[in-house]
Amino acid sequence: MLIWGSTWIGIKYQLGVVEPMASVAHRFFLSAVLMFAYLLLRRRSLRFPLRDHGVMLAQGLCLFCINYYFVYVSELTLTSGLVAVVFSNLLILNILNGALFLKLPVHRQVLLGALLGLIGMAAVFWPELEALDLSDENFVALLLCLAGTCLASFGNILAVYLQRRQIPVLAGNAYGMIYGSLVMYLAAWLGGVPITVDWNPVYLGSLVYLAVFGSIIAFWAYITLIGRIGADRAGYSNLLYPLVALLISTLVESYQWSFAAILGVGLVMLGNWLVMRAAKG
Repeated sequence: MLIWGSTWIGIKYQLGVVEPMASVAHRFFLSAVLMFAYLLLRRRSLRFPLRDHGVMLAQGLCLFCINYYFVYVSELTLTSGLVAVVFSNLLILNILNGALFLKLPVHRQVLLGALLGLIGMAAVFWPELEALDLSDENFVALLLCLAGTCLASFGNILAVYLQRRQIPVLAGNAYGMIYGSLVMYLAAWLGGVPITVDWNPVYLGSLVYLAVFGSIIAFWAYITLIGRIGADRAGYSNLLYPLVALLISTLVESYQWSFAAILGVGLVMLGNWLVMRAAKG
């Protein structure tokens, strides 16, 4: 949560010069190369059945690449607060998809906590929601962000499947990220999207931070968490890391807290308490 709460700023530094599709591909390609280098140095096995490679490809597209491309494009039009509100629906989608695809029970306490958390998130970012103009550009951006959220949820479910197949998290992530980034490079090439790099230190620094901390470390922690407590409860982190982003904004950008924001944080934390108290099914 601490890492992902700070990546919102890093993503903003990735926008502007380099096309979002190329930036996403650069980020996850760099992450994959570093992880493969680490795994080879540690002499970890990288041989898995072909069926698992198909799942890792699907996970890479859903969780590491296409969903992030949609989020990057959405942030060209929408505020990060609106994107955070839309993406927080991942929690509900994880509960529904877990029940649909993995036959996991829906805990009423988790569902109640999730609803409280979503209400709280809406309260925190109420000014952005109130000011939303549903013009064609904003509406398309909202649809892209929602599509990215749905893909991320499918990626979470695939992560549970790989955990059940006893695929090590780092190896599964490395394959998923390399497959996803290569598909993104191919899509950019076929679509005539320039594959460039901004050699500005700010862009390069944010790219390295997103690749190492936002991708390698954060996804290792998150997918490990999915294996331990389930995709439904782990998904609650998507309501908590925007609050970390707000705390950073308070220190760096003098964010002013309103009564609605304070109330919303309280509801998010109450929802988290309910979700974490629910017994794992």
